[in-house]
Amino acid sequence: MKTLVIGPGGREHALASALARDPGVTEVHAAPGNPGMASVATLHDVDATDGAAVAALAKQLGADLVVIGPEAPLVAGVADAVRDAGIACFGPSREAARLEGSKAFAKEVMEAAGVPTAQARVCTTPEEAAAALDAFGAPYVVKDDGLAAGKGVVVTDDREAALAHAAQCERVVIEEYLDGPEVSLFAITDGATVYPLQPAQDFKRIFDGDEGPNTGGMGAYTPLPWAPEGLVDEVLRDVLQPTVDELARRGTPFAGLLYAGLALTSKGTRVVEFNARFGDPETQPLLMLLDSPISPLLLGAATGSLAEVPQPVWKPGAAVAVVMASRGYPEGSSGGDVIVGTETLDKEPDVDVIHAGTALADGHLVTAGGRVLAVVAVGEDIADARAKAYEGVATISFPGAQWRRDIALAAAGLKETR
Repeated sequence: MKTLVIGPGGREHALASALARDPGVTEVHAAPGNPGMASVATLHDVDATDGAAVAALAKQLGADLVVIGPEAPLVAGVADAVRDAGIACFGPSREAARLEGSKAFAKEVMEAAGVPTAQARVCTTPEEAAAALDAFGAPYVVKDDGLAAGKGVVVTDDREAALAHAAQCERVVIEEYLDGPEVSLFAITDGATVYPLQPAQDFKRIFDGDEGPNTGGMGAYTPLPWAPEGLVDEVLRDVLQPTVDELARRGTPFAGLLYAGLALTSKGTRVVEFNARFGDPETQPLLMLLDSPISPLLLGAATGSLAEVPQPVWKPGAAVAVVMASRGYPEGSSGGDVIVGTETLDKEPDVDVIHAGTALADGHLVTAGGRVLAVVAVGEDIADARAKAYEGVATISFPGAQWRRDIALAAAGLKETR
C-alpha cells in the first residue's frame, strides 16, 4: 500500500513512523512534512489546506490511502476533495469535522445523542457572556467556538480575564466547570463500527503543577493505571457510539478518528470536548505501544469496512512523551535556534524523537514553531518509560528550550493525577 500523510507536525511524524513500521505499507509520503519525517517518508511541498492540491498529489503518487493529520484541512474539506478524486481518505468530511470546528455544534450533537457533558451557553455579545459567567459561577470556563490550536480555552477564577477572553472571540461557549482528572480516549470509526484505543492523558498547561496558560499539549502518557475499571466500555456505550450514530442519522457520517476529551467528575464521566483527528501529543505514546499494524485500521475506517478488521492490540508496558517547546511559547515562539543532540538518540530502541516545529537551515536542524520536539519512550511501566523519556530530553538542547518536569510524575507512583 502507498500512503500519503498530510500535515507538518508531531502527530503526522508519529503516524508516518507507524506506517513505515507496517509490513503492509510499501511507500510512505508526507506533505508538507518536516525534517524528522524525512527519515521515514518522502516529503512533498503542498498546502495542506488546499483540497485540490492534496488530491492532485495523491493521484500523481498513485496513493492508496491519504491520512489527514491536523484539524484545519479537515474543517476546510480536504478529505472531501480526496474522496471525490476516488482515493480512500482517513479523516471526516467537512460537515462531520464541524464536531471540532464548532464547539456550539458539538454541544448540539451531544444533546441530540444524549451524551453527558457540561451545561453550556453559546454567547455572541458581552452581555450574554457576562450573564453566562454569573449563571455558572467560578471557576469560569470560556471556549472559543472555532479552531484555536488547543489554546482557545480559558479556565480562571478571574471574571475580568474570562470576559476579556470572550471579547476576543466572535462566538464563545461558556460552560459549567467540570471537576476531576481528564482523560483522552480516541476511537477509529468508519461511521458505524467504532474501535476505541487505549486511554491516555495529556498536560495542557505550560508549567509544572498545571500552572500558566493552555498550550497544544506539553506531554502525555498511556496507559492510565488509575482509570476506573470499565471506563473504555462505558465511554464507547455512552459517548462514542451515540455520537457516531447521531452524525450518521443526520446524513453526515463521521469516518476517521473521533477524539473524546473526558472529565471523570464527582457526578460521573462528562465530555469536555470532541476533536476530529488524532490528538497531539497523545498520539505519540499511543502509536509507540500499538502492536497491530496501523494501515488496516485506517483503511477500514476510510472504506467503510472496519468491522472486517481485527480490533487494535496493545503491547504491555507504558509510553511517555515529553514535549520540548521554544522560548516564548505559548504566547509566541522562537525560530532559527540550532537544535543539537537528537542524533544521539537514533540508536536507542526504546526512545523516539518526534519532530513538530523544526526546519533545516544551512545544514543545521533549527526550531520553527512553539512545540519543537517530543521525546517518546516505552518502558516496563510508567516510571521506567518516564525515566527514559527524561534521559532523552537531557541529551537535546537549543537556546530557550522549555519543558515540564512533571509529565506522568503522579501516575508513576500510581496516584490519581490532577
